Amino acid sequence: MRILVLGGTVFLSAAVAAEAVARGHEVTCAARGSSGEPPAGTSFVRVDRDDPDGLAPLAGREFDAVVDVARLPSQVRQAVAALGAGVRHWTFVSSISVYSDNSTPGQSPHTGPLHDPLSADADERDVENYGSAKVSCEQAVLAALGDRANVVRAGLIVGPGDQSDRFTYWPLRLARGGEVLAPGAPEEPVQVIDVRDLAAWIVRSAEIGVVGVFDATGPTVGRGEFLDRVAAGVGDADARIGAAAGGVAAMDPAEAGAKPNLTWVDQEFLAAQKVNPWAGPRSLPVWLPLPEYAGMLDHDVSATLAAGLAVRDLAQTARDTLVWARETGRDRADPADPADLHAGLTAAEEAEVLAAWHRR
Repeated sequence: MRILVLGGTVFLSAAVAAEAVARGHEVTCAARGSSGEPPAGTSFVRVDRDDPDGLAPLAGREFDAVVDVARLPSQVRQAVAALGAGVRHWTFVSSISVYSDNSTPGQSPHTGPLHDPLSADADERDVENYGSAKVSCEQAVLAALGDRANVVRAGLIVGPGDQSDRFTYWPLRLARGGEVLAPGAPEEPVQVIDVRDLAAWIVRSAEIGVVGVFDATGPTVGRGEFLDRVAAGVGDADARIGAAAGGVAAMDPAEAGAKPNLTWVDQEFLAAQKVNPWAGPRSLPVWLPLPEYAGMLDHDVSATLAAGLAVRDLAQTARDTLVWARETGRDRADPADPADLHAGLTAAEEAEVLAAWHRR
């Protein structure tokens, strides 16, 4: 297949392009080229989607499938108008942020209410309008392409290459060992999707013509199980590194699978200690306040799994993320420094909160 990836240089779009090349497709990446290099084996076309005629370098080229990850409605409308007529399959990567109700667990594309589409006078670049902007993007794709469109509402995308650090914090933290501050409770739901699994499903769906609207994230697990699997992956990574160094420092397999030393701290206490949820400095990633976000990480993805999405063990995602973080120096980063790790608590911040918890 001839596949056009609008983007192809950063995280998910780069993973899609790499997966498509690995599966033997002819892949073109179209982007500004300012955010990184496209994967090996692709061809690159420089475009500027902020320019009304920015896709002109693609004129006259034919593609069997297009994958678009844009968030600006103007860019999505421009793309379907310029390229949609001759394309057999179009994937638009949307987000679970399109849902207006984040409090109800078990919602799906058939049951979850959406934000209103972005109004004509709203600023489409304002991050506060992200959910509504994605709704407008979806509507543009579905109106123009109908049954040729696959709308993929991605959940929290994680894995090697994630610059947001909304998952990376946990492999790094569990690798450091010691007493670990765990937010909320072990049974609280968590859902993530490895970027490589999402990319593989997107490419396979283009190959076989999967269309529709899907929530694309992994099955729900409890936060306790989530952290146990991350710890298992971290132990596996350390065991492999030790073995590669000659075996003397290799971790015993039983130790590699040991449960982490977790101290569960409730959300009311964390809020009082000014610990932020989800992302950013002084935060605990993959944690959201309840009950207002009880459904954000608890979507019904049975239809997506039935449509072919296959997910790997969280331990493998954690292992590979830790290896990537160490190779790129993120294990030395500090979430208090905006130039470094973008999410999590520093060691000093965590110790401070834990000490306050034990004194309470």
